[in-house]
Amino acid sequence: MNTTALTDRITRLNRLHFVNAYLVREDDGLTLVDTATRGSADVLLAAAAQSGGAIRRIALTHGHGDHVGSVDALRARLGPGVEILMPRLDALVHAGEKVVEGKLPGSWPKLATAPDVLLEAGDRVGSLEVVPTPGHTPGHVAFRDVRDGTVIAGDVFTNYGGAAVSNHFHLRFPLVAMATWDRAQDLASARALRALEPPLLAVGHGPALRDPLAAMDAAIARAGRR
Repeated sequence: MNTTALTDRITRLNRLHFVNAYLVREDDGLTLVDTATRGSADVLLAAAAQSGGAIRRIALTHGHGDHVGSVDALRARLGPGVEILMPRLDALVHAGEKVVEGKLPGSWPKLATAPDVLLEAGDRVGSLEVVPTPGHTPGHVAFRDVRDGTVIAGDVFTNYGGAAVSNHFHLRFPLVAMATWDRAQDLASARALRALEPPLLAVGHGPALRDPLAAMDAAIARAGRR
């Protein structure tokens, strides 16, 4: 697990050079955003301990296996006092309910853990505002830190070999497009995040982007042409 301090409150946790989770410091401890792949619980807990805080809640951007993969193991280790928060529609998918027509792409592993809180637009998770960003999955959300405007974008954008919207194939990281459910909604969500004018964009796959507006504009323009 590679750790990178992005701000004095947010730390990027990179697992297997592939997928990111984030620790967000709050007055009462830490919010863990996403849980990486299965088998990541020990290294996530070690990173939290190294940061000097305790995980108080786990907030998920969406339900794909590379983001919820260690939820069950973390619940077993941390106990029921640590809230699990998941977007409502993606939680319904994990509960076996049909929320869209057809088969959803991407990995949707069977979870033993049911979320304690179903996230909706405008909810707050500590200092994180829930921003609806459907498209990659039906319920996908991003999180905006109201203290400084940083956006944790989940899989709306990636940043391998340059910023890209996840609705189309990017040669440096094509897997995310294969797992995207609705490409038009995904592009609309990318535009919605750009409208927030974040000073820092933290993505699910790849390094964070500082002063990202020009890169977001270019990525959105490319995605719109495809």
